[in-house]
Amino acid sequence: MSDNISAFDSKEYDMQIRRTLPYYDELYQQVIELVKACNHNTLKWLDVGCGTGKMAEVVFKNMEVEKFTFCDCSSKMLAVAKERFPYSNTDFILCDIQEISYSNEYDVITAIQVNHYLQKEERKKAVQSCYQSLKENGIFISFENFAPFSDFGKKIYLNKWKEYQMKQGKTSLESNNHINRYNRDYFPITITEHLELFHNCGFRAAEILWVSNMQVGIWGIK
Repeated sequence: MSDNISAFDSKEYDMQIRRTLPYYDELYQQVIELVKACNHNTLKWLDVGCGTGKMAEVVFKNMEVEKFTFCDCSSKMLAVAKERFPYSNTDFILCDIQEISYSNEYDVITAIQVNHYLQKEERKKAVQSCYQSLKENGIFISFENFAPFSDFGKKIYLNKWKEYQMKQGKTSLESNNHINRYNRDYFPITITEHLELFHNCGFRAAEILWVSNMQVGIWGIK
């Protein structure tokens, strides 16, 4: 059993996620390019569902950060991140994304593969908490699995995803086990629903950053 909400134990997460998620590293590069395009200078950054700290790794290599806050509901994941980044400008909080209670604190908030584990009302509460925690003109960037618009599309995308995992060395059984988590362990919504959610939570603009296979990046400006 995993020691966090994802499919993988914290000790093997970084290795396993690349065998599972196409273009995993590209997601993070897209975040960096977007934040740079928004002309932010020194940043206060909150990464929700930080896992082992992949977002921080990319940020510290590419940007100047006044403060970077790691947030995760798994103490095991947070412990790994804390060991990796013992810097003076970092802090670590153990809580669920729905429980974040900052107000006008951060320039950037990221949630990479986090909110698709939530049900509809939980997801709305999570996005609202991120909106509340942003400064005016702050950016919220979320990458999630999304639901195709049709059953046919869903079948094709899931087959394609299975083939990717098998090419990365997973067995057919391992690949099927992960595919079968769809609508059982995580609950994707359509891209249209993603954009509507951002608008309904108060963001004055919501846009698509990146789409590939069954993953989408959405960003909003407060």
